[in-house]
Amino acid sequence: MSDEETQRTKVTIDDQTIQRGPQGATHQVAEGDIPTLTTQQGTPVADDQNTYKAGARGPTLLEDFHFREKIFHFDHERIPERVVHARGYGAHGFFELTDSLGDLTTASVLSKVGERVPAFVRFSTVAGSKGSVDLARDVRGFAVKLYTEQGNWDLVGNNIPVFFIQDAIKFPDMVHAVKEEPDRGFPQAQSAHDNFWDFASLSPETVHMLLWVMSDRAIPRSFRFMEGFGVHSFRLIDAQGKSTYVKFHWKPKQGLQSVVWNEALKINGADPDFHRRDLWDAITSGNYPEWELGVQLFDDEFADKFDFDILDATKLIPEEILPVHRIGRLVLDRVVDNFFAETEQVAFCTQNVVPGIGFTNDPLLQGRNFSYLDTQTKRLGGPNFTHIPINAPKCPFHNFQQDGHMAMHNPKGRANYEPNSWGAGPRENPKTGYNANAEQIDGPKTRERGERFADHYSQARQFFISQTQPEQTHIKNAFVFELSKCENPAIRSRVVSHLLNVDETLAKGVAEGLRLEKLPQAAPPARAPITNLPPSPALSIVKNGPGNFSGRKIGVLVTDDTDAALLDGVLAAAKAENTIVELVAPAVGGVKTTDGKLRPAGQKIVGGPSVLYDAVIVLTSAEGTKLLLGESTARDFVADAFAHAKFIGFGEDAAPLLEKAGITKSDLDDGILLLQKAADATKFIEKCRDLRFWAREPKTHAV
Repeated sequence: MSDEETQRTKVTIDDQTIQRGPQGATHQVAEGDIPTLTTQQGTPVADDQNTYKAGARGPTLLEDFHFREKIFHFDHERIPERVVHARGYGAHGFFELTDSLGDLTTASVLSKVGERVPAFVRFSTVAGSKGSVDLARDVRGFAVKLYTEQGNWDLVGNNIPVFFIQDAIKFPDMVHAVKEEPDRGFPQAQSAHDNFWDFASLSPETVHMLLWVMSDRAIPRSFRFMEGFGVHSFRLIDAQGKSTYVKFHWKPKQGLQSVVWNEALKINGADPDFHRRDLWDAITSGNYPEWELGVQLFDDEFADKFDFDILDATKLIPEEILPVHRIGRLVLDRVVDNFFAETEQVAFCTQNVVPGIGFTNDPLLQGRNFSYLDTQTKRLGGPNFTHIPINAPKCPFHNFQQDGHMAMHNPKGRANYEPNSWGAGPRENPKTGYNANAEQIDGPKTRERGERFADHYSQARQFFISQTQPEQTHIKNAFVFELSKCENPAIRSRVVSHLLNVDETLAKGVAEGLRLEKLPQAAPPARAPITNLPPSPALSIVKNGPGNFSGRKIGVLVTDDTDAALLDGVLAAAKAENTIVELVAPAVGGVKTTDGKLRPAGQKIVGGPSVLYDAVIVLTSAEGTKLLLGESTARDFVADAFAHAKFIGFGEDAAPLLEKAGITKSDLDDGILLLQKAADATKFIEKCRDLRFWAREPKTHAV
């Protein structure tokens, strides 16, 4: 019996007795007629929540055959599509270092200022299949491959800095739960169903991540406007073998931006490839997306004093405590030549690091290091997936690996092994070769987690109080929406019991939205939450907007006899702000404006709803307005923009269309601007720099 087993406590949930580990993990134990969980060889499993480690905070042991079998089988469930991150989109670019970390690491890519290395980035959703939609509520993968002179470095992260689980042994369970339910094959690319919330409500460690996924972070406006995170704590290693902890961040130069939920639903109908198209259009038009690479650097003294365990992937380090030091830039400037050859066949592996970058004993990272190589081998047909051009390093490489499925190159000559006496082939290099940091590891072989892994609510609370009022409302509404899809009332109640440990107002709001007859008791925490953590402004999207309207898109609804001078004023103001304008018209062939010019349209009104744009302008003529009053999609164009708190500009002749859309004179607010002359377009663009007029939102939602 392990130390973790002796410390378990019994808890009753839904008339079922379960056991809680000292860090809050749920253990459902075989009793009575319940069969015992076994490996595929029939070996009984004692603990399905924790991998074997060398000490509670030590590295995962390779001898853990149950974990290896479980993750091995999970990795091989699908072919050839990725089990997770199946729907993705990639692009080429470069990384350039602007501030050296050469005193902390031997990694040349982090030491040589001004040197550019090729990069490939793949963005993705997690839960859906290749054929799913772009705007599902989901985590977004943010995987970066840098082709350095010392080999390939893969930073395989997400757009959210924390994750659902603490130990990789739970990854198959988490993904099984969020995928389509196996008996019915739906829902696809959605977490709004009983299986996911059943798993989450029985796994308190998910709560922090749940707050993030129910926030607008899970429905980004564009890949270009979202952050990326390495998620785990890594190490930088210098020439003497000394290590420094590091967390990696990608900060978008164009600021953060998301959509609202009703808007996401409509985008998925109007353009299920919305994110793909946005990235393609941005790069091909020369509006290259750019991120800054930031690092949080800290030592053992900081790690020991920090309130949470830096090996816990469900935790972050607030930027207000440990600032993000920006050291380089990532620019995407080239689309792929072939989607399958590059985006689909690219293989990211967390263990792909270069000398000077190392791992910590984060149990989720340790498991990923084992899992990724295995899954790539299966998905890409064998061990030679590195021979595929997108995966091959761009620096010289030499080894004795040979043969196998689809081998493109083999050792030449007689020697295919080492040591050999033929004087042939590559040799190890103690000076430049990879060396891990020197770490003293001494601990009992055990299945448990570090003591501070037990806090599941404190940072969830901190995240929630760091949001603006509109963002908090969106989180509450997201919980209500998702849980409304759960058929089992007990699951809804269990989730609310966890939220009571996060924020009472949030929990009560969700309970009211679900019309729970009785508020449940708060779930017993494995470790008392810290309730006085200060807000972290860096965690809010609204507080980290761009301050400009660059790279955004305005949809301008036009008809024949639209005022040419006014339209030209809009185009000029948008160009000055580096804002994209797309004309939406009754026919895609375009309209003739008052100057007699034919202006081609980008969209026909029935296929160009306002959800495709960051702001809208209605510049219809008097006759054109009369025509569109009978067109429901034209009314929706205005009504949806109003409901989604977007900035709306309009010409005088378009006023009847606003009224037809339900926007009366009393509804005209500071987010709606009358455009009477060309100069008004500049004022409109300036208003749009706030991205949304959030003060309108409470007036457009009754429940």
